[in-house]
Amino acid sequence: MDKAYLRSRFPMLMLVFAFGGVFGFIYEEIFYRFDLGEWVKRGTTFGPWIPIYGFGALIILGLTFKFRKNPLLVFLFATIASGVLELVTGWVILKFFGVRLWDYNTEILNWGNINGFVCLRSVLFFGISGLFLQFILMPLFGKLEKKMPRKAWLALCYIPACIFILDIVISLICKAVK
Repeated sequence: MDKAYLRSRFPMLMLVFAFGGVFGFIYEEIFYRFDLGEWVKRGTTFGPWIPIYGFGALIILGLTFKFRKNPLLVFLFATIASGVLELVTGWVILKFFGVRLWDYNTEILNWGNINGFVCLRSVLFFGISGLFLQFILMPLFGKLEKKMPRKAWLALCYIPACIFILDIVISLICKAVK
């Protein structure tokens, strides 16, 4: 892909990143309400978003872009990519920072569990979410981009993403100072 094309898609990628983070937060809030029987603030940031889901959305979008005409391949790539992302991220954070951010060993519906970092329920949900991203969300975002004035579109893409990124940085600084 050439640089001009990537530059023109960057605002959309920022929107996907922010949406993925919020989507993940909502998913986890609902899931843990059922799992634990109470509402629990999920995530490592102050705001209503979870970074791994934002990065996961970008990874899934990038890996499934060439296969966007084939739902089965989108599902398979999204499922595998999210499993690898969870496994590697969970292991690295535990190994190098001594923190376990999630543990499927302690959750309901945790079949196919790999050391608590990955389970079949989660990757199947992420595979379905990849279908939602590629076949519903991206066309919707594309329509919004065409209908909205350019400045409004850029504001919609950049403002939430910048707040999300700033929240990640502030959260990391606050945890480092403790």
